[in-house]
Amino acid sequence: MEKKNCNITRRQFLKLSTFAGLGFVGGKVISGCSPDGRISEDESGWPRLNVGYIPITDATPLLIAHARGFYADEGIDAPRPTLIRGWSSLAEAFMAGRFNFTHLLSPIPVYMKYSQQFPVKVVAWNHMNNSALTVSNGGGIDSEKDLAGRKIAVPHWYSIHNVILQYILRHHGIEPKIGFERVGGNETGIAVMAPSDMPAALRVGSIDGYIVAEPFNAVGELLGGGKILRFSGDVWKNHACCVSVMRESDIEKHPKWAQKVVNAIVRAQLWSQENIKEAAKILSRNGEGYLPFEYSVVLHSMTKYGADRYGSAIRNPEWKSKRLSFQPYQYRSYTEKLVMLLEKTKLEGESAFLKELSPSTVAEELMNYEMVKKSAELVTGLSKFDGVDSSSPYRRREKIRV
Repeated sequence: MEKKNCNITRRQFLKLSTFAGLGFVGGKVISGCSPDGRISEDESGWPRLNVGYIPITDATPLLIAHARGFYADEGIDAPRPTLIRGWSSLAEAFMAGRFNFTHLLSPIPVYMKYSQQFPVKVVAWNHMNNSALTVSNGGGIDSEKDLAGRKIAVPHWYSIHNVILQYILRHHGIEPKIGFERVGGNETGIAVMAPSDMPAALRVGSIDGYIVAEPFNAVGELLGGGKILRFSGDVWKNHACCVSVMRESDIEKHPKWAQKVVNAIVRAQLWSQENIKEAAKILSRNGEGYLPFEYSVVLHSMTKYGADRYGSAIRNPEWKSKRLSFQPYQYRSYTEKLVMLLEKTKLEGESAFLKELSPSTVAEELMNYEMVKKSAELVTGLSKFDGVDSSSPYRRREKIRV
């Protein structure tokens, strides 16, 4: 890889360090490039697969592919993935070249490519659903209308969580407000908070709720005095939360390598779908320790669902959704709808570029669809995965219902 593709510009770095709302920590960008600006390569001439991840169940395919040896089966040299604590730090490290494969919240690549002109490609979805809006149990929030006047944390401004939360608020006539200062009676204050801090903040009452990926909702339920108000997948049916990304230059220079990486994570998704309890065990601290949570918490976060257990947190039982589902294809309809909703969502920092975006153009330019299609055929087709219409597996209609 040429040096110009490895290094992040100062302008890009300064923008990225502020847009997340998490701040820049550590005083420098961590770089995985060698002194001559090249990503390290194995004996085959292919890049080593350096994977970064946030400790959430959204990272399951990237982690299970390592644990089950699926990368190795494809001839990929892949050291153990590296745990990173915050989205801003993970995005910075990917842009700086420390990682050449990672997961990101689905709106972040939109920001990277169209605000910063960074050459990122979404090569697959990681999963579907697996997020929720958790509120204080006994705090007087029994419906979405009760969110007025409250303080709700999100993990990132450019997150599906922020998009869905504000969609819910607008539906109920509540005004989303950036920040927790002076929240009016018909406003909901929204601020970014690290997911790991959310359950404790809920328990001590510094926030009224949060919307985030698992297992932090399960932690809130089991340990933080919280309850699920709504599951995000019951608002937006089978939505993506995190996506897998590579640099365009890596795909162009090493197309066989890139295809084999995608093969591994598609295989990992199908294995996880069919072996969900074993996947939870592997991920937990009682297994391979990729996530710093007990098996009981991880299993709860990946499997516990149903209207009989959660009541009004599930309004669309006919969707037959799961708490966590797996499906790797990046549906164009989802990307187009996401871009349209981002333009309506209040965001801290730069967002004017969204007004100029064509949803169909983003769906065409940001995604690499062909690798997922090839990988799906290797496991006998996309219809093997959750929520796929076998009569038209690569097309769907988005369903959003509050």
